[in-house]
Amino acid sequence: MNFVQPIRDPLLISEVKQYYRIRSDRDYMLFVFGVNIGLRISDILPRRVRDVRGRTHILLREKKTGKQKLMAINNKLQKELKKYIEGKADDEYLFPSRQKDKHGLQKPIGREQAYKILRKAADEFNIDQFGTHTLRKTWGYNAYEQGMTLAEIKDVFNHSTEAMTSRYIGLTQDSIDSKVRKIWV
Repeated sequence: MNFVQPIRDPLLISEVKQYYRIRSDRDYMLFVFGVNIGLRISDILPRRVRDVRGRTHILLREKKTGKQKLMAINNKLQKELKKYIEGKADDEYLFPSRQKDKHGLQKPIGREQAYKILRKAADEFNIDQFGTHTLRKTWGYNAYEQGMTLAEIKDVFNHSTEAMTSRYIGLTQDSIDSKVRKIWV
Protein backbone atom coordinates (compact mmCIF):
# COMPACT_ATOMS: atom_id res chain seq x y z
CA MET A 1 0.00 0.00 0.00
CA ASN A 2 1.31 3.42 -0.93
CA PHE A 3 1.65 6.27 1.54
CA VAL A 4 -0.85 9.04 0.78
CA GLN A 5 -1.07 12.65 1.82
CA PRO A 6 -3.97 15.02 2.49
CA ILE A 7 -4.78 17.75 0.02
CA ARG A 8 -3.56 20.78 1.94
CA ASP A 9 -4.36 23.57 -0.53
CA PRO A 10 -7.96 24.87 -0.29
CA LEU A 11 -7.75 26.22 -3.85
CA LEU A 12 -6.79 22.79 -5.15
CA ILE A 13 -9.71 21.24 -3.28
CA SER A 14 -12.03 23.76 -4.98
CA GLU A 15 -10.53 22.97 -8.38
CA VAL A 16 -11.01 19.22 -7.84
CA LYS A 17 -14.63 19.83 -6.80
CA GLN A 18 -15.19 21.81 -9.99
CA TYR A 19 -13.52 19.07 -12.05
CA TYR A 20 -16.00 16.51 -10.72
CA ARG A 21 -19.00 18.86 -10.75
CA ILE A 22 -18.89 19.13 -14.55
CA ARG A 23 -18.29 15.39 -15.07
CA SER A 24 -20.54 13.42 -12.74
CA ASP A 25 -22.92 14.16 -9.85
CA ARG A 26 -22.01 10.85 -8.19
CA ASP A 27 -18.26 11.37 -8.49
CA TYR A 28 -18.56 14.98 -7.31
CA MET A 29 -20.54 13.86 -4.28
CA LEU A 30 -18.06 11.05 -3.55
CA PHE A 31 -15.23 13.58 -3.36
CA VAL A 32 -17.22 16.23 -1.46
CA PHE A 33 -18.63 13.67 0.96
CA GLY A 34 -15.20 12.16 1.57
CA VAL A 35 -13.36 15.39 2.32
CA ASN A 36 -16.21 16.63 4.55
CA ILE A 37 -16.99 13.59 6.70
CA GLY A 38 -13.69 12.08 7.92
CA LEU A 39 -14.73 8.45 7.36
CA ARG A 40 -12.76 5.66 5.71
CA ILE A 41 -13.77 4.80 2.15
CA SER A 42 -14.99 1.41 3.42
CA ASP A 43 -17.49 3.26 5.62
CA ILE A 44 -18.51 5.76 2.92
CA LEU A 45 -19.33 3.43 0.03
CA PRO A 46 -22.12 1.39 1.71
CA ARG A 47 -24.05 4.53 2.77
CA ARG A 48 -27.61 4.72 1.51
CA VAL A 49 -29.89 7.68 0.96
CA ARG A 50 -31.73 6.88 4.21
CA ASP A 51 -28.46 7.29 6.13
CA VAL A 52 -28.32 10.99 5.24
CA ARG A 53 -31.83 12.17 4.31
CA GLY A 54 -32.87 14.86 6.80
CA ARG A 55 -30.07 13.91 9.17
CA THR A 56 -27.45 15.93 10.99
CA HIS A 57 -25.37 12.85 11.87
CA ILE A 58 -24.45 9.50 10.38
CA LEU A 59 -24.66 6.54 12.73
CA LEU A 60 -22.60 3.54 11.66
CA ARG A 61 -20.46 0.67 12.80
CA GLU A 62 -16.94 1.16 11.46
CA LYS A 63 -15.91 -1.67 9.19
CA LYS A 64 -12.26 -1.65 10.29
CA THR A 65 -12.68 -1.30 14.05
CA GLY A 66 -16.19 -2.64 14.60
CA LYS A 67 -16.82 0.41 16.81
CA GLN A 68 -20.07 2.33 16.63
CA LYS A 69 -19.60 5.91 15.47
CA LEU A 70 -21.82 8.97 15.34
CA MET A 71 -20.38 11.47 12.84
CA ALA A 72 -21.80 14.95 12.37
CA ILE A 73 -22.64 16.12 8.85
CA ASN A 74 -21.60 19.76 8.45
CA ASN A 75 -24.18 22.28 7.19
CA LYS A 76 -22.68 22.71 3.72
CA LEU A 77 -22.50 18.96 3.18
CA GLN A 78 -26.12 18.64 4.34
CA LYS A 79 -27.14 21.14 1.62
CA GLU A 80 -25.12 19.32 -1.05
CA LEU A 81 -26.59 15.98 0.00
CA LYS A 82 -30.14 17.36 -0.04
CA LYS A 83 -29.73 18.40 -3.69
CA TYR A 84 -27.97 15.15 -4.61
CA ILE A 85 -30.56 12.78 -3.10
CA GLU A 86 -33.62 14.65 -4.34
CA GLY A 87 -35.83 12.12 -6.12
CA LYS A 88 -33.82 9.12 -4.90
CA ALA A 89 -35.39 6.29 -2.90
CA ASP A 90 -34.26 5.73 0.68
CA ASP A 91 -32.84 2.28 -0.08
CA GLU A 92 -30.62 3.53 -2.94
CA TYR A 93 -26.89 3.67 -2.39
CA LEU A 94 -25.37 7.15 -2.39
CA PHE A 95 -22.65 5.96 -4.75
CA PRO A 96 -24.24 3.34 -7.02
CA SER A 97 -22.38 1.25 -9.54
CA ARG A 98 -23.74 -0.14 -12.79
CA GLN A 99 -23.77 -3.63 -11.26
CA LYS A 100 -26.97 -5.07 -9.81
CA ASP A 101 -27.52 -7.54 -6.98
CA LYS A 102 -29.65 -10.71 -7.19
CA HIS A 103 -32.79 -8.61 -6.58
CA GLY A 104 -32.02 -6.26 -9.48
CA LEU A 105 -30.98 -3.39 -7.22
CA GLN A 106 -27.85 -1.41 -7.93
CA LYS A 107 -24.80 -2.23 -5.82
CA PRO A 108 -22.54 0.49 -4.44
CA ILE A 109 -19.29 1.16 -6.22
CA GLY A 110 -16.38 -0.81 -4.81
CA ARG A 111 -13.14 0.40 -3.32
CA GLU A 112 -11.24 -0.14 -6.58
CA GLN A 113 -13.78 1.83 -8.61
CA ALA A 114 -13.69 4.62 -6.02
CA TYR A 115 -9.91 4.70 -6.37
CA LYS A 116 -10.17 4.91 -10.18
CA ILE A 117 -12.69 7.75 -9.93
CA LEU A 118 -10.54 9.71 -7.48
CA ARG A 119 -7.32 8.94 -9.36
CA LYS A 120 -8.66 10.75 -12.46
CA ALA A 121 -8.57 14.09 -10.67
CA ALA A 122 -5.24 13.27 -9.04
CA ASP A 123 -3.77 12.67 -12.49
CA GLU A 124 -5.45 15.77 -13.93
CA PHE A 125 -4.02 17.99 -11.19
CA ASN A 126 -0.70 16.15 -10.74
CA ILE A 127 -1.45 15.25 -7.14
CA ASP A 128 1.20 12.84 -5.85
CA GLN A 129 0.76 10.41 -2.96
CA PHE A 130 -2.96 10.17 -3.58
CA GLY A 131 -5.45 7.41 -2.79
CA THR A 132 -8.86 6.85 -1.27
CA HIS A 133 -7.43 7.59 2.18
CA THR A 134 -6.52 11.07 0.92
CA LEU A 135 -10.16 12.07 1.49
CA ARG A 136 -10.06 11.17 5.19
CA LYS A 137 -6.65 12.73 5.67
CA THR A 138 -7.80 15.89 3.90
CA TRP A 139 -10.70 16.16 6.30
CA GLY A 140 -8.38 15.73 9.29
CA TYR A 141 -5.80 18.20 8.03
CA ASN A 142 -8.43 20.83 7.29
CA ALA A 143 -10.23 20.18 10.57
CA TYR A 144 -6.95 20.96 12.34
CA GLU A 145 -6.33 24.05 10.21
CA GLN A 146 -9.85 25.28 11.03
CA GLY A 147 -9.42 24.95 14.78
CA MET A 148 -10.13 21.39 15.90
CA THR A 149 -7.55 20.15 18.36
CA LEU A 150 -5.40 17.11 17.70
CA ALA A 151 -7.14 15.48 20.67
CA GLU A 152 -10.55 15.97 19.05
CA ILE A 153 -9.36 14.69 15.66
CA LYS A 154 -7.69 11.73 17.40
CA ASP A 155 -11.06 10.83 18.93
CA VAL A 156 -12.86 11.13 15.58
CA PHE A 157 -10.27 8.87 13.94
CA ASN A 158 -10.10 6.46 16.91
CA HIS A 159 -6.32 6.86 17.05
CA SER A 160 -4.50 5.91 20.22
CA THR A 161 -2.26 9.01 20.42
CA GLU A 162 -2.16 12.59 19.21
CA ALA A 163 1.29 11.89 17.75
CA MET A 164 -0.27 9.21 15.55
CA THR A 165 -2.92 11.69 14.40
CA SER A 166 -0.30 14.34 13.70
CA ARG A 167 1.63 11.92 11.49
CA TYR A 168 -1.54 10.64 9.86
CA ILE A 169 -2.80 14.06 8.72
CA GLY A 170 0.65 15.22 7.66
CA LEU A 171 1.44 17.74 10.39
CA THR A 172 4.59 15.89 11.43
CA GLN A 173 5.76 15.83 7.81
CA ASP A 174 4.99 19.56 7.41
CA SER A 175 7.06 20.32 10.50
CA ILE A 176 9.97 18.16 9.34
CA ASP A 177 9.87 19.63 5.82
CA SER A 178 9.92 23.17 7.21
CA LYS A 179 12.97 22.44 9.37
CA VAL A 180 14.84 20.51 6.67
CA ARG A 181 14.40 23.38 4.22
CA LYS A 182 16.24 25.68 6.64
CA ILE A 183 19.27 23.43 7.04
CA TRP A 184 22.33 24.77 5.29
CA VAL A 185 25.72 23.31 6.12
